Amino acid sequence: MQPLTHDHIAQLTALRHELHRHPEVSGQERATAERITSELKALGADRIWQGLGGHGVAAEFRGAGSGPTVLLRCELDGLPIHEISDLPYRSATEGQGHLCGHDGHMVTLLGVARHLARRPARGRVILLFQPAEETGAGARAVLEDPRWPELRPDFAFAYHNVPGHPLGEIGLRPGPGNCASRGMQILLRGKSSHAAVPEDGLSPAAAMAGLMVALPRLSQGTIGAADFALATLTHACLGAPTFGIAPADGELRVTLRTMTNARMDALIAQAQALVEDATDDLQVEVHWHDVFRAVVNDAEATAVVRDAALAGGHDIADLSRPMRWSEDFGLIGDDGARAALLYVGAGTDRPQLHNPDYDFPDALIPIVTDLLSGVVDRILGPAPA
Repeated sequence: MQPLTHDHIAQLTALRHELHRHPEVSGQERATAERITSELKALGADRIWQGLGGHGVAAEFRGAGSGPTVLLRCELDGLPIHEISDLPYRSATEGQGHLCGHDGHMVTLLGVARHLARRPARGRVILLFQPAEETGAGARAVLEDPRWPELRPDFAFAYHNVPGHPLGEIGLRPGPGNCASRGMQILLRGKSSHAAVPEDGLSPAAAMAGLMVALPRLSQGTIGAADFALATLTHACLGAPTFGIAPADGELRVTLRTMTNARMDALIAQAQALVEDATDDLQVEVHWHDVFRAVVNDAEATAVVRDAALAGGHDIADLSRPMRWSEDFGLIGDDGARAALLYVGAGTDRPQLHNPDYDFPDALIPIVTDLLSGVVDRILGPAPA
């Protein structure tokens, strides 16, 4: 494996800053996808797929002999958050920012593509630049694309940078790695009335108040336990901001989070039962948003990463518990690949993901490029000398 040169690192860093300056939110990543495609063409990919599940892009690098398919995945999308920063490359798009590090994840895979200019000994590598991870829709859309069978891997790997952990530390956790989660939107409709005679209408106020107390009480256990459940009230709205009208309409939003998919199914049933019991004569609609399956890291795939990290001299941390936040990468493992998500430290003093002042640390680009290139070499064999 040939490490990145100083010039390569400088070029990738400049590209990361360019992507950071021009974020596109989930489902709107057209220009980002075009920029990535041009880079992959310049790096000599054997085949490129565009428009996967929306604006997704994939590139194939074939080895000399037959063998397994290894997929490396990153994300294209930014967030609908206003960036607070004095950086010269701060977002030029008002209300949008790369505040989760997907800009850095993309250039890391392009760094691996440079390594793949000398093809692996066998098999093939697929670099997947996935759309719409932030909404949980992207991975499912890619897997439902009719071209997915052409890409389907035997092994799949992805990483996420993790603020609060030492810079460059490689966090590993076989088994449950990221929570399942989904947003529950509850719409309640009754009948408005004059505020002087509320009994002549049907207000959702009492039902909403009861649910605002009852739904968070579904939370139980601690992160990592099989029975862990977290119900977080995120939004409530009742009627219009007036004094003369007893309201007819109300809305609640709750995020449900569990350690396993089976526990999520049970939590959904509990939440729906509470809604049904509380709403009686009201019209009720429940809608689901931002649906993420749990990430369960394959033991064999995780062991491959451990071996590559040890061989590359990287610091390793065995994580004692999973991450609370969700990732739709779990769907690729559900599809049959031996898959592992890696948790790479972004620095102990780094602002948290989705903070308005977050910025991906450029120092991770060569570290993770080296690690993922090593993973590919361990499975497919290094390029012939």
